[in-house]
Amino acid sequence: MAIKKVLVVGLGLMGRGILQVCAQSGFESYAYDVSEDAVKKAAGHIEKSLDKRVQKGKMTEADKDKILSNIKPVTDLKEAKDVDLAIEAVFEDINVKQDVFRKLDAVLQPNAILASNTSALPATPLASVTKRPDKFMIIHFHQPPTVMRLIELVKAIQTSDETAALAMEFCKAINKDPVQINVDCPGFLTNRTMIPLLNEVIYCIYEGVSTKEDIDLAYKSGFNWPMGPVTLCDFIGLDTLLHIMEDLHARRGGDKFIPCPLLSNMVAAGYLGHKSGKGFFDYTK
Repeated sequence: MAIKKVLVVGLGLMGRGILQVCAQSGFESYAYDVSEDAVKKAAGHIEKSLDKRVQKGKMTEADKDKILSNIKPVTDLKEAKDVDLAIEAVFEDINVKQDVFRKLDAVLQPNAILASNTSALPATPLASVTKRPDKFMIIHFHQPPTVMRLIELVKAIQTSDETAALAMEFCKAINKDPVQINVDCPGFLTNRTMIPLLNEVIYCIYEGVSTKEDIDLAYKSGFNWPMGPVTLCDFIGLDTLLHIMEDLHARRGGDKFIPCPLLSNMVAAGYLGHKSGKGFFDYTK
């Protein structure tokens, strides 16, 4: 089986980035969201992103038009029933994701692979709600998908070797660097190690250790990070970050995943980062 048609479900910041990556790589890329407004915003964002690349001489107008022609918005999942791979990118809540996979399982052709872009949830409970758990895989892109090359691949207990191999081939076909995670564990590799660091960075802001600007500068200048950790928090989404911390704390215990009070209060205030226009930094200007 070769993957030629891809469906992306959930078109927030992460989902629309995944959609763009797939379309740029020549895949017939179906786009679905329960919100029609989200579909329109995703299409507009992708076109704007491609326009910038044309202006910089990184692609031609013809290239842009070809990529946009690969994107096929759908209002009903049945319109994408023939896809070979469906990637879920909805909110980081296991119940919401399981509901999505039940719906996908019911309408997609039997050989279609079901994949989740979850940041930290285990694969096996997601696979278990489907009638094709052997065809389930976590394909965890990193934000922003159009720039970051890393993908974490996580098998459920039931995932077949064939599915894992196809997922690996797909990641290479979209010009990414897939890393195989050998254990279906909470947080995988990157979030298990990065979340405590980001939480500690937020504590440094909370305690007045340094300004958010200087913290970002320290990591960019001292560790050669392309983006500072405070900006990274805003791009991930502070609500998503909080949810991951709470989930990891519940699953792993200890105190290293207990969220900083500042993070909890910012989410309560609706300061969610880039997607809401305001987080640690102001994106409304």
